[in-house]
Amino acid sequence: MLILCCSLFPQQSKLSGSVNTLSAHIASDKFLEIKNKYGDLQAVDSIFYTALKFSNYNYSEAFLTLTFTTVPYREAPIQLPIIKLILYYPLISADEETFLKKNENLPRYIFFDTPTDNYGDKDKLAHFFGSAYLSYASNIFDLGNLIGYFVEVFEEKFKVQSEIDERDLTTNRLGNLFGKILKRKKDAMPSQILIMPTLYHFRFNI
Repeated sequence: MLILCCSLFPQQSKLSGSVNTLSAHIASDKFLEIKNKYGDLQAVDSIFYTALKFSNYNYSEAFLTLTFTTVPYREAPIQLPIIKLILYYPLISADEETFLKKNENLPRYIFFDTPTDNYGDKDKLAHFFGSAYLSYASNIFDLGNLIGYFVEVFEEKFKVQSEIDERDLTTNRLGNLFGKILKRKKDAMPSQILIMPTLYHFRFNI
């Protein structure tokens, strides 16, 4: 993880620009029209394809941009153990107006068991694309599932969330699978992977 974080520093300015551009796309009326007309999973495909075009089809760069863009928070709260001190780590994000509109437009109904409130599964996209990045960019070790589980344990231990979320872990595994598939099949789309839990659920619950 330290190597991954350090490798971002030389790219931070470029990454910030990419996050701003993709955030503006998601915040746009054109994107909202796509989501309303074709549904949330197709809207995820639109975000993915747009990020690819912005990066000149550099998949690793696109995944990094997607990960930071789809995080619905500007800061990550971390409560340190023992001393109980809460730190707020700033994340790469667009200006506040664009950020808020982007969050409003983010696809939220991703799985069959997505909560029906206004937030839904907006936080799952960052898990999915982050795990896809780790899986796609890893040529020696398969880090996707390992890092995804580490993040969940980290969040629980440092009180970012109260307990490990099994649905987050499922999303991490789907992202890991997507990254693997893209190494062999460049025309794969996120919706083809994200729909798998829903198909499985209804296949065995009819």
